[in-house]
Amino acid sequence: MEEGPYARAGGRRISYARRFVLLLPALLIALGGVYDYVTPADFTGAPLFTAAPLIAAPLYSRRDTVLTGIAALAVALGVRIHLGVAFDATTITELVTIATVSGLAVLINLLVRRTGERLASAREIAEAAQRAVLPAPPERIGGFQIAARYEAAQEGASIGGDLYAVQDSPHGVRLVVGDVRGKGMGAVAVVAVLIGAFREAAEQEATLEAVAQRLERALARERTRRDGTESYEGFTTVVLAELPHGNGVVRIVNRGHPPPLLLYADGTVTSLLATEPALPLGMGELGAWPDRAEEAGFPSGATLLLYTDGLTEARDDSGRFYDPEVRLAGRAGVFPEPAALIDELEAEVRRHSGGGMADDLALLAVRRP
Repeated sequence: MEEGPYARAGGRRISYARRFVLLLPALLIALGGVYDYVTPADFTGAPLFTAAPLIAAPLYSRRDTVLTGIAALAVALGVRIHLGVAFDATTITELVTIATVSGLAVLINLLVRRTGERLASAREIAEAAQRAVLPAPPERIGGFQIAARYEAAQEGASIGGDLYAVQDSPHGVRLVVGDVRGKGMGAVAVVAVLIGAFREAAEQEATLEAVAQRLERALARERTRRDGTESYEGFTTVVLAELPHGNGVVRIVNRGHPPPLLLYADGTVTSLLATEPALPLGMGELGAWPDRAEEAGFPSGATLLLYTDGLTEARDDSGRFYDPEVRLAGRAGVFPEPAALIDELEAEVRRHSGGGMADDLALLAVRRP
């Protein structure tokens, strides 16, 4: 699908703004030189010269920050020499001020770099933990083609609590996609608990409804071990699916999650909406609704798509949400395998949002050959 005009315009604005900020130290030095040259000797461009290394400090490398300070000193001194006032009190004060601020800028640069390295290290640890609990599933399970993807919202964003898992069982291939409230390592810990509970329940429980109840109990146990508001406010939206062996149907249990999409070989796209909506996991104290699996046909050549709200809550510059049901209508049959579908969805939603999504994204696609 072609990139929309709003997405293109937003991307250009971000690119132009970034270029301007990177050029700003050089522009300030040039303006300071011009100001010193065209104004009387009593006037000084020192504020412009000192601003240049300070702006460079969080943006440039240490070497470039030092060079920016040297350039500011050189231009300030060169203009004063040209004007014949290189060694008066005003010039000496101006040069000392620029040199002092440049030294402080180098220290700021060191602090920023060290802080960035620590943040990057913490994020790498969180991402490694998330990859450990969300390994990529095999390309084929129980005769079905499988593809999954997890994408962080944007560089530097907190790691999220999106989850997915696929498990073959005596009762069919069972799947789960969910979204834990919150971010950070706490959310990853809840993901690990739910994935472990799902894999065990998928093997042992005879019905999909029983699997959902096992997840509810596992989350309740986890909440008793957590401190603070999370122990009272935490919840997780999940959708469970079951693909019986040798049977062209799919069974769905939805606990407050965006509905799966069923993509037929002829390009038709159907949203598998729950006829009886249920609360997310972890909200049982608000009421009890029995889980009921709903069944739909899942013929050969069809693809089942499960996703988190990072897909449907992505907005373009005009505030329009990305609608996968509308975007995929008439195109579903052109994707030969689930991996191709996921690649296209990921690319489209990033273009739609101008490259910066508001939430993390998990995708799981299953195709019946």
